[in-house]
Amino acid sequence: MSDSHMNDEDDFSFLVKKALEMGAADAKIIPASHICVEDRVALKCKSGCISYGKKLTCPPYVPTPDQFRKIVSEYQYALLVKYLSPAVAEPDIICSIYRYWLDPKAPEDKKRKAQDFWTNHFNGTKNLSPMMLELERLAFNAGYTFALAFMNGSCRLCETCNVEKGLCLHPTQARMTEHAVGINMKKTAEAAGMPIRFPVIGHPELMALLLID
Repeated sequence: MSDSHMNDEDDFSFLVKKALEMGAADAKIIPASHICVEDRVALKCKSGCISYGKKLTCPPYVPTPDQFRKIVSEYQYALLVKYLSPAVAEPDIICSIYRYWLDPKAPEDKKRKAQDFWTNHFNGTKNLSPMMLELERLAFNAGYTFALAFMNGSCRLCETCNVEKGLCLHPTQARMTEHAVGINMKKTAEAAGMPIRFPVIGHPELMALLLID
């Protein structure tokens, strides 16, 4: 397999199997051409994300959507992986989760529930990055030397990113998040038959992606 790189999606069943063994709710191989990349996704990073400009794995330090479209065109396949967060928030909390979390004027009961949600979410999803890196490693060792993982959510390896010096302190572990480069994961997952529930009901569904070639 490592030398021939046969053009059959079944060749990657070992990655799907491994993802499920490591706790994924679902995993599927798709053609890389089915990844939806949109400029407006990166615009949302700039307009509404508290990590914008604060992490080297986020805009403006990552490829633009135009640059990423060219990169994706050089790949044949991708692995989509769905995980479930252990956190659960009440409907009236999840609809304004960031406001209740960050606004000092938010009602105390709602702020506490928002903080509990993020604590449970971050504690419960801290192994997602190592899981995706393991899938990347497996693909690499199978001969797919350009395999590259993309994460769900901004990097949390360091309490404060080394942005000022422009040098990642954990280059072998840090990976870009999908939306940072313009991937519309909602559309990509839906087209793959793995739709994400939104608005969130119960446990949030998280998507990660591995480019394979």
